[in-house]
Order: sequence, then C-alpha cells, then structure tokens
Amino acid sequence: MPRTTKGRGRMRGAVLRRWVAVGALALVALLYYRPLRAYMDARAQRAERVAAVRRLQSEQAALEKRLQESSSLAVLEQEARALGYVRKGEHLYIVKNVAEWRAHKRAGHTPRRGH
Repeated sequence: MPRTTKGRGRMRGAVLRRWVAVGALALVALLYYRPLRAYMDARAQRAERVAAVRRLQSEQAALEKRLQESSSLAVLEQEARALGYVRKGEHLYIVKNVAEWRAHKRAGHTPRRGH
C-alpha cells in the first residue's frame, strides 16, 4: 500500500507541475499580449506613413517638374498669348462671328462686306 500512495503522490505532483507550467505560460502570454499588439499596430501605422511619404515625394517631384516646365520662356509666351497679350509692334485683331461666316460659306453665299 505505501507504494501506491507514493506513486499517486508522484503522479499528482507531475500533474500539478504541468498545470503550474500551463498557468505560467498563460500568464506570460497575457502579459505579452498588449505589448505585442501595440508593436504590431505601430508597425502597421509606420508602413502606412512610409507609403504616404513615398506618394507625397513622387507628387512633389511631379510638381517640381511641372514648375520647371511652366517657367520656360516658350510656355510663358504661350500662356501670355492665350491671355491676349501681344508683343511690341504686333496688332491684336478680334474676329467675331466666325461660326456664322462658316455657315454662309457652306451655304454658297458670298460674305457680306462692310460688317
């Protein structure tokens, strides 16, 4: 009889040690859950911000290229002419009723003079 109680005591001790080990692992997992979650969230936010920075850098490069292109003399002259500016010595003529003139021309009428 003493042997069986001794064997059961060893068994109970082994089972108890296993449960203590499981409990310790569960406690460690609970203690590490929040810091791990915060780390993963911070990592995801960093990835989003890095992507945003890269997108903004490419947008900035495109805008700088556009600025360089728009400040060239040829582009400035083209934009000035679109606004109605003329060079010194040139004359600005404003032609009206072009659509009406084209309609008369298609109809075979001769354009009216003096108007």
